[in-house]
Amino acid sequence: MAIVLERPEVDGLSEVVGALREWQYDGAPMQLHPGDLGWFWRSGAEATAAAVRTWSRDGRMLAVGLLDSPGLLRLTIAPDAQRDEALARQLAVDVTEPARGVLPEGRVSIDTPSGALVQELLLADGWNAAEPWTPLRRDLTEPVADPGLRIEVAGPEQAHVFAAVQRAAFDRSRFTAERWHAMAAGSPYADARCLVAYDDRGNAVAGVIVWSAGPGRPGVLEPMGVHREHRRHGYGAAISVAAAAALQELGSSSALVCTPSSNVAAVATYKSAGFQQRAVVRDLCRGA
Repeated sequence: MAIVLERPEVDGLSEVVGALREWQYDGAPMQLHPGDLGWFWRSGAEATAAAVRTWSRDGRMLAVGLLDSPGLLRLTIAPDAQRDEALARQLAVDVTEPARGVLPEGRVSIDTPSGALVQELLLADGWNAAEPWTPLRRDLTEPVADPGLRIEVAGPEQAHVFAAVQRAAFDRSRFTAERWHAMAAGSPYADARCLVAYDDRGNAVAGVIVWSAGPGRPGVLEPMGVHREHRRHGYGAAISVAAAAALQELGSSSALVCTPSSNVAAVATYKSAGFQQRAVVRDLCRGA
């Protein structure tokens, strides 16, 4: 059977999210998660659908890609299809040829699960390893300690509070309350929690969103940030502990996060919150 590349309509996103949920398991390489689509949903359902690509055979979805930016594809593959030669060759062609409507000409990058055959094919075709990223994992089978900081779940009425922390944590962020509401309207947010941390003066000092993939599956933190005026007080570690507790309440088996290896402070923050560092992963890039 032929492998079919498609861009889903908005009403097809629920099927994509469902497939991504099924593909998450403890011990899997770091990969695209339903929460990644959920966070992208802040740009709206139409923009999310436009950024998604799927590969299917005989009616079964085998791979999902998210264009996190026009030149960056985050791709994951069904666990039993990661060494499927026909799929890997089709993926390699589709991400290499701009006419296929996945990646444009020029410098582009792709993030794929470690060990997937498509990685080997792209490297053999002249793609190169790019910036290293550090995945971290916290097991949630044991109770999570109190973070020692006031943590509140931010709902629609507190969307502006989380948005303000987000903008103060990331220099180029344009996150707004309107984008929070767009994100919360997406199907992945049904398994998510938005948390805000407050200091003893009532200042909102940090924020995080956690995304579950369902009971017994890994959840992710995306994003986590500390207000630039309240750093170096341990708030990042505290809210990361709170994030782990929230995922545990949602039934997640573990909590995952991934950060650029160059961000040494972020790696240290997650490790101080009980996350264990895993093997470094790298995107693949193609020059202009």
